[in-house]
Amino acid sequence: MKLWLIVFLLLPLAGMFYASWRLWWLLPTSAVWKVAAVALLLSGFLGMVFYLRSGVDSFSRPTAIALYEVLTSWPIVLLYLVLTFLLLDFGRLCGIVPRGWLFNSVKGTAGIALFLVALLTYGHWNYLRKVRQPMEIATKKQLQQPLKIVMLSDLHLGYHNRRAEFSRWVNLINAENPDLILIGGDIVDISVRPLTDENMAEEWHRLTAPVYACLGNHEYYANSFAARQFYKDAGIQLLIDSVVTVKGIQIVGRDDRTNSRRLPLKNLMAHCNPQAFTILLDHQPYHLEEAEQCGVDFQLSGHTHYGQVWPISWIEDLMYEKAFGTHRRGNTDYYVSSGMGIWGGKFRIGTRSEYIVLTVNNAE
Repeated sequence: MKLWLIVFLLLPLAGMFYASWRLWWLLPTSAVWKVAAVALLLSGFLGMVFYLRSGVDSFSRPTAIALYEVLTSWPIVLLYLVLTFLLLDFGRLCGIVPRGWLFNSVKGTAGIALFLVALLTYGHWNYLRKVRQPMEIATKKQLQQPLKIVMLSDLHLGYHNRRAEFSRWVNLINAENPDLILIGGDIVDISVRPLTDENMAEEWHRLTAPVYACLGNHEYYANSFAARQFYKDAGIQLLIDSVVTVKGIQIVGRDDRTNSRRLPLKNLMAHCNPQAFTILLDHQPYHLEEAEQCGVDFQLSGHTHYGQVWPISWIEDLMYEKAFGTHRRGNTDYYVSSGMGIWGGKFRIGTRSEYIVLTVNNAE
């Protein structure tokens, strides 16, 4: 088993034991109800293990949707339950929080429940709210015309972001009247099945501008061959270690780093005209110096989701040179998007769902 997966399982397990212990002492109920509450936490952990190992494709579509929504929301609920208990325990040790609020307490139970419901309700609303991020680049390289480009990453279409939700995104994109649409990977979430079940390819044909995309790691998780067929049906022009010239600019699409045999960026840039404005689509924002060294003008990445919820965003700030937002190295501009969609539970706390509207003009 991979190290990251072991850590991914051990951390929730440790959190579950801590939360179970605190919940046992908090609830002002009989032992039967305390056991039921602890069993509910344990069932969430076991459900996540099942989901990671087996997925939900074998179930009927309504059941698969319900399982996905519940099982992938559980880690976020557990995270904030643990953080709440840690904060209250710290407050108790400092003499700020009365001990009676945390042991067999109606007041403590009600307060924690209301806080978590309010926080997660806000997080879900904040996820549904899509932020428009404008950008402008003035280039000395010759353009055929000023270009307006809508850029997105990490749509994660599937069991939770279904066709009706994607239709709303299409309306937002079309309202911009863009010349191009660029997508920085992870269009698919974990399976192509829910996309084909809803004939989501049909929705893509409502877009009024050409769409170019690179692969992300989730395309590999979902079966990259099935994903490629879906993109073909949807009219998405997929760039896998390839270069295309569109409306006078060059778009370079890298394969995802999940494929250890993808081509080096310098090999791809050898096919580019250094006099033309070049945009690189590279899903995971590692080794940003490569784009600068190869003379790329602009790089779009995603992947990070900026942690989806706080304080995971702080961890990602330590992991990446740039985990979210605009960045610049030498003459190369970057944008690392927190994503239009999301993996798992539909909550954004301390982060945002976004799409970028880039205008490229000639410098005066």
